Amino acid sequence: MPEFRTEIEIGAAPDTVFDYLVTEHGLLQWMGQHARLQPTPGGVFAVDIAGHPIRGHYLEVDRPRRVVVSWGLAGSSDFPPGRSRVEFTLTAIPTGTRVELVHDGLPEERMPGHADGWAHFLGRLASAAAGSPPPGDEWVPLMERRLS
Repeated sequence: MPEFRTEIEIGAAPDTVFDYLVTEHGLLQWMGQHARLQPTPGGVFAVDIAGHPIRGHYLEVDRPRRVVVSWGLAGSSDFPPGRSRVEFTLTAIPTGTRVELVHDGLPEERMPGHADGWAHFLGRLASAAAGSPPPGDEWVPLMERRLS
């Protein structure tokens, strides 16, 4: 299975960035319109992004260094909940935090859309965690933009 990797630097401490990955209020500042999170191993990870119900579970929660969740689309036969895995690794740097993201287990045909989405949403995470929550989000998934 293909693997998507990227990283960003955020002008905030790892503890601050970590909260944006494990709290409903924090997550909704940068991604999604609805979330239900139980940030313990085995706990629920559910977020609705642009009308798409992403579902999974927290696999690892190691404050303030690492968050790993399973990830998939509710109701999908080719990409069901838990099909893929998203790993956030947070490292303190002099200017704040480096966030490394690895999304593995993606079906090949879903790679471009997830790469597009992560580029968009990680920029929003950087703004929110640095104290400048971005405005409402009108992002549309790549596949839907191609159809219109």
